[in-house]
Amino acid sequence: MKAFYTNNNGLVEIQKWTSNCWIHIESPTESDKNYLLEELQVPEAFYNDIEDIDERPRIEIEDGWTLIIMRIPIKSGDVKIPFHTVPLGIIFKEDICVTISFYKTEIIKDFVAYSQRKNIEIEDNFNLVLRLLLSSSVWYLKYLKQINHKIKLAEDNLEKSIKNEELQALLQIEKCFVFFITSLKANDVLFQRIKNLKAHKASYDPELLEDVEIELNQAQDTANIYNNILTGMMDAYASVISNNMNNIMKQMTSISIILMIPTLIASLYGMNVPNGLEESQYGIWILLLVSIILSTFGVFLFKRRRWF
Repeated sequence: MKAFYTNNNGLVEIQKWTSNCWIHIESPTESDKNYLLEELQVPEAFYNDIEDIDERPRIEIEDGWTLIIMRIPIKSGDVKIPFHTVPLGIIFKEDICVTISFYKTEIIKDFVAYSQRKNIEIEDNFNLVLRLLLSSSVWYLKYLKQINHKIKLAEDNLEKSIKNEELQALLQIEKCFVFFITSLKANDVLFQRIKNLKAHKASYDPELLEDVEIELNQAQDTANIYNNILTGMMDAYASVISNNMNNIMKQMTSISIILMIPTLIASLYGMNVPNGLEESQYGIWILLLVSIILSTFGVFLFKRRRWF
């Protein structure tokens, strides 16, 4: 899907390309690829780099073209990993500026709507990059709140009953934190590189730089805090599971010991040696009574010591 945007008290969509407009392509088709490579003459290597889901954030310049890749959060639709991060590429040269995402994302629509509400004018290509970094950091925070809500739901379920499903849900959330924390750190490194570019340093808006830095740091801190809480909670439940297992083993051991009492008595009585009861018609009943008394005493003793 291809869309064209231009400044008009915020970003507004137009029907075709004009000089200095912003082109956004999401989930590019073959015709979109031909448009980029043949009409706009975008380097194919840049296009292929953005297509790689594991591509790291960076800035690269080649033949007058500038490529900036950042990682943005998305809802993956995968039950196992509900949130993921993917590369968003910004390619520009002179009056051409293109952003490419091979995955559907909520960020761009929200960014355009926000620019219209606040009447934000995109001054240049690097201004667009910084604002997209700011917007992505805000969406990281939004998704982190949703992840935290999932943690609370899993915690409530675990308090009722510790099952594999709830523990697996926490493990899946932990994977989301790994993706978020790694991507945020890489975005922060990218931001510092852009911030210190000598050729453009003087043209940056100081307030925008400060906003981006604050939101990036807040997103990183929030992700680390939630991840630490999740790690501590999983360690606590692992201890609970281990303690429950120990209690079960104690109970099984106690039962085994109690069951050994009548077995031992019967074994002794069954030996081919005189025991004084071999001629008695009440011998078997005496042995049963003794076994019951000793077993009952064993149960009482174990309960008193809280082994049951």
